[in-house]
This record gives sequence, structure tokens and C-alpha cells, in this order.
Amino acid sequence: MPLVYITRREHFNAAHKLWNPAWSEEKNFEVFGKCANVNWHGHNYELFVTVKGQPHPDTGCIIDLKLLSSIIKRRVIEELDHKNLNLDVPFLKGVMASTENLAVAIWQQLQEEVESHGCRLHSIRLHETENNSAEYFGE
Repeated sequence: MPLVYITRREHFNAAHKLWNPAWSEEKNFEVFGKCANVNWHGHNYELFVTVKGQPHPDTGCIIDLKLLSSIIKRRVIEELDHKNLNLDVPFLKGVMASTENLAVAIWQQLQEEVESHGCRLHSIRLHETENNSAEYFGE
């Protein structure tokens, strides 16, 4: 039976700030630049969730994409959209709100429920801007 990968794209908007409280203001601005803006800054994030599995003989699908979309919206988008990632998101409490850490946290939010539907989470790709993205494979 073939192994197939399928990807669902979702979108959310959120604000954040990159700031290490153990550092001086000068060091934060030196390391993070504009991302350390004391008044936050925002992004229009594009999220790509890829799952893998074998197509079910009855449907030809590895997962119903409406179901996958529903899981992503409930577990991730509703938690992140139009929020301050540093202040408003319980699953990011105490975590530097970088794109890399956000990709890992999204994986953790999705893995168990996605995999309860007979496929495996393969990757999370998160675009912060058109030029910057992070990808996580659960490693």
C-alpha cells in the first residue's frame, strides 16, 4: 500500500515580541532587532500541516481534509488568531515566541488528535513572512 503525504494550509494573525528578560535592553535589540519592539509587532502567519498515511480502501483518503481543518482550527487557530503570543496563549507560557518554538508547540497541540484518526503527523511548516519560515518534523 502506498504512503501518501497531504497538506492542509491555514492562516492566522498574531502579535509577539522576541525578548530575553535575562538580557539588557541593548542586548535584546542587538540580537532581535525590530522583533524586540517594546510595543510588539505582528505577522500574518501561514501554517502548513502535513500528514502521512495509506489511503483508506473505502475513501481513497488518508484523512478527511474537513476533519483535519477542523482539528487545526480548534486546537491551533482559535488559540492563536488575533492574540499576543507572549501573553494570551496558555500553551506558549514561558516559551520564547519565535517561529521555531511556535512550530514545535503547534506540533504538540495537534499530534495526538491527528494521529487518533489513522494517519501520522509528518511536518509543521510555519511561514512568519514570505521570506522566513520554520519547519518541524517531531524530532
